[in-house]
Amino acid sequence: MADSARAARLAQRVKVLMAQSLRNVIKDERIDNVTVTDARVTNDLQHATVYYTVLGEAELKAEVAELLVQKTGALRKELGRNLTIRLTPTVEFVPDEIPESASHLEELLAKAREKDAELAALREGKTFAGGEDPYKKESEEDEE
Repeated sequence: MADSARAARLAQRVKVLMAQSLRNVIKDERIDNVTVTDARVTNDLQHATVYYTVLGEAELKAEVAELLVQKTGALRKELGRNLTIRLTPTVEFVPDEIPESASHLEELLAKAREKDAELAALREGKTFAGGEDPYKKESEEDEE
């Protein structure tokens, strides 16, 4: 049984090999827009999940996903040639959703900054309703 440190090292190796193999094995210009972002390998080293992003429209993303499914066997064969382990892990390609969620998060942060700027503009020139410290103690009021 392999440990998680070995699986992590193998995942990094799979990531590099898959990035190289995409260019060498698949002879298609659509693959030029693909970036391998991450790879994960199970602790038993039997299954590898490769995460990728595609620069382009939704149609191109669908075409690349279909192309990767068609060429999974050839890519796995190339992976097996370059790995120094007894069994070649099965390979699954998963589109990476992090860039989309990151852009959505950036949009939300921009909206929050706009709201903060609106509140700052409304607050400018205003004074406190009960003075600067509305929680004055009665002993402080008597002294004044």
